[in-house]
Amino acid sequence: MYCSPHLGDDEYLRGETVEAHLPSQSLTFDPSLHLSVSIRSFRAEKVSALVKAILDNDLARGQQLLRATAVRYPIVLTRDISQAKRWLRARARASERFGLLASSGAIRLRAFGVNVKADIDVANWFLADKHDVRSSFYLEEAATEFDIQGLELDWTGVIWDADLRYMKQAWNFHGFTGTSWHKVADHARRRYLLNAYRVLLTRARQGMVIVVPPGDVRDPTRPPEYYDGTYEFLNQLGLELI
Repeated sequence: MYCSPHLGDDEYLRGETVEAHLPSQSLTFDPSLHLSVSIRSFRAEKVSALVKAILDNDLARGQQLLRATAVRYPIVLTRDISQAKRWLRARARASERFGLLASSGAIRLRAFGVNVKADIDVANWFLADKHDVRSSFYLEEAATEFDIQGLELDWTGVIWDADLRYMKQAWNFHGFTGTSWHKVADHARRRYLLNAYRVLLTRARQGMVIVVPPGDVRDPTRPPEYYDGTYEFLNQLGLELI
């Protein structure tokens, strides 16, 4: 059996070894089997590696990759959803398509008018023109990782909720049930949440804006501290602020 040496990354094996799952006596690692270059876009070559560094909590590696990426593939950061929408509309040319994305666990984005529990009309969201309110162009509905996986847009706006939050120098995992957030302890569910954001952050061919809401001290489900750490971490990467 031949496989890429990158199969041993934690995102695949969750702390275990390749040998624990595959017979080591018949296993050969071949670097040529690793698909290291994205063909999604001529601009997006290093974006997957950058996103991996972000989700691996590797700030130094992320800063390095961002410097190599930013010239051809703009990634900007804001706390204002309206500003993000203006950026998307200003960037897109001719028939280039743009839209909003959010995690299926981003329940409290409803406070900003984004209800991830409401199913989108997928065909019209992806294909209808700028005059159709069901289309992604209207920036009224957000596609989740379920809708967007395996597909792309030219420009995306990723709205980051408190389901995945950066606190105490690490990513923290939460789910929303009833009226409050709860910590996710199950390792498989944590990996799934990381992968959901991995999908969302790699769906743009030409560039993206990341929105980290400011939170609200009056709302116990959206206090600023649930969002501020994520914003500061992304800011330290060197993302352009708008």
